[in-house]
Amino acid sequence: MKLMTLWTSAVAFVLNISAGAQTLPVLADADLAKIEAAVPAKASAKPKQARKILVFWRCDGFFHGGGIAAGNKAIEMMGTKTGAYTADFSREYDSLEAANLAKYDAVVLNNTTRLKLSDAQQQALIAFVRSGKGLIGIHAATDNFYTWPDGAKMLGALFNGHPWGGGGTWAFRIDEPNHVLAKAFGGKGFKLQDEIYEMKEPYSRANCRVLLSLDLTDPATANKGKRADKDFAVAWIRKEGEGRVFYCSLGHEKNVFQEPAILQFNLDGIQYALGDLAADATPKP
Repeated sequence: MKLMTLWTSAVAFVLNISAGAQTLPVLADADLAKIEAAVPAKASAKPKQARKILVFWRCDGFFHGGGIAAGNKAIEMMGTKTGAYTADFSREYDSLEAANLAKYDAVVLNNTTRLKLSDAQQQALIAFVRSGKGLIGIHAATDNFYTWPDGAKMLGALFNGHPWGGGGTWAFRIDEPNHVLAKAFGGKGFKLQDEIYEMKEPYSRANCRVLLSLDLTDPATANKGKRADKDFAVAWIRKEGEGRVFYCSLGHEKNVFQEPAILQFNLDGIQYALGDLAADATPKP
């Protein structure tokens, strides 16, 4: 009877996930305090005008509850503390329609999975970015757009598994230590407990400027993944029309959003996508 109850609960959980019936966990006071302590004291660039971003966190696939809750709170706190932007939060598809997007300067896809945008919503989002606005992707944002090639190309890649599991601590290298968006790391690589993705097409260094990747000189990090070229990018920027895209695959769980360097990196990436922090996005194959 106990096994049947557990199986029934598991099925109900999966059904709720596929139906989009997620509820974000409530973060403990200790976790909120750690996020607040990690938030940068100020923005790297003064906004050219008042900025407003839409943080979209719907999942029609795997639900990163802890990562989404912590990411949402970190994004909210960074905007409030630094004045770089104000943020609205939504998981409803109609918030991605053209009339609503017109209110924003950038859209953040925070750990979204298997999104099912209508044709009109796809057209609205890509037109929004190409017109000169911003798109920011966090962690599972690449686990979308499998049947929308233009959307996948806009973000820069598609998810192809996570050989580096969330229970492990992995090594990262700074591809461009002198790049303005890499300053948060002080030119030094680092280690972090997180779940790291392997990317597949349309990923290519010919179409994006890679900022972070896995450090395969670390024994625990090496000898994983399927890519023959061993190019395991973690974060990049790119241009889409007149707009700007920033993606960072860090963010599986709440611990990631308690790291000062990671939050500074994300804030700088958001400011780049908003058009307030100038950065070279020229691809370097």
